[in-house]
Amino acid sequence: MEIVLIAFIFIALLLLIVWVPFFKKAKENNQSKQGLRDETNVVLYKEHKTEIEKDYSDGAIDEESYQYLLAELDNSLLQDVTTTEKEKNKVKNTNHFSVLWPIFLSLFVVSFSVAIYLKQGTLDTIIATPMASTTNQEGLQSSEAQQEEMLAYIKGLQQKIDTNSDDSKAWYDLGQAFVAVGEFDLAIHAFEEVIRIEGEHADLFGAIAQATYYRNNQQIDEQVQTLIDKALALDNNDPSTNILLGMHNFISQEYAKAIEYWQRIIDDNRQSVNIEALKEAVNEAKRRLGSEVNQTPSTAAIDGPQLNLSVSLSDDIMAQLANGEDKVVFVYAIPTDGQRMPLAAIKLMASDLPKNVVLNNSTAMSPQSNLSSVSTVNIYAIVSKDGGAGIKPGDFKAEVQNIPVDKTETIDIVIDSLVE
Repeated sequence: MEIVLIAFIFIALLLLIVWVPFFKKAKENNQSKQGLRDETNVVLYKEHKTEIEKDYSDGAIDEESYQYLLAELDNSLLQDVTTTEKEKNKVKNTNHFSVLWPIFLSLFVVSFSVAIYLKQGTLDTIIATPMASTTNQEGLQSSEAQQEEMLAYIKGLQQKIDTNSDDSKAWYDLGQAFVAVGEFDLAIHAFEEVIRIEGEHADLFGAIAQATYYRNNQQIDEQVQTLIDKALALDNNDPSTNILLGMHNFISQEYAKAIEYWQRIIDDNRQSVNIEALKEAVNEAKRRLGSEVNQTPSTAAIDGPQLNLSVSLSDDIMAQLANGEDKVVFVYAIPTDGQRMPLAAIKLMASDLPKNVVLNNSTAMSPQSNLSSVSTVNIYAIVSKDGGAGIKPGDFKAEVQNIPVDKTETIDIVIDSLVE
């Protein structure tokens, strides 16, 4: 913010330097020319009038001639004034060309400054863009503090890269930071720079696959699948790729598949992976499998926030779905800070609606990423066209923004719009 203010002040000073001499010179010229002429006209008028009055008082002219000469003198003064105004307008017209140079110079200063800013300032603008605000003051202050820390972290990485454009670690960390703030295109570019420096590796393809997956609203399309295939061809146990596949299947409530991918990483036991967090995720998926055979979750699992939702279809959407096969409905909550990882999610069928459901910590993927970890969330309800998780063209959706996790009133979620 300080550098932007300094830039504006600098531009203002340049424009001031350009225009002040022009206005000063123009004012001096006009004042000197017009002032001299006006002064001369007045002096001559007074001299002639004095002479006429003297002749009249001496009896050299009669009353009629006296009045005639005074009238002629007044007309002469009026003509001089008219001539002065015409010349003044003529000067203005002839000055049009001279005013072009400060105009063009001003446009150059502003255009050049904007061009430099767009080239050098885009990154700072993106990473300084405020994330979604929370309605809770304490949560807002915490979010702002996290933003400042992330901004400083990203700027530090950028400085390292400016010093050494082949610093692969800085590029990789920058990519991870951009994923965290939701700038997926920039993250992909950063990971591609690491590939340029170090060559093709499974974890890099996996990182690009994750960023592309989030950019595509958590959809594994042909592009994401190609990246996944490349990663697994290089390393079948690549953590980033298997974590992505496990998470995707967990959101789709394919818990057995999610366990399979996550367990593969646990068994490989690499030092760079948080094995304990994955074990918790596997235990949660196993608990979900148990819930599907009517095992009641423990009381501890449902401690914390409870968001009560009333999920329904609009009359128009209901009519469109009436003659087709039953569709899968995903209801989930994500953080308001730009991250896409769901904190709580459930899976329904369109034929179940309308229905009252609850999002709480028992519907989270892991105890570390649940409703208790944030103060506000965005809630989505998606009727999936093809049964897969994520938001895709052809799906029907509803969303409500910035919902406090401690809200006790029932929230109405009406699926009423088509995803273009």
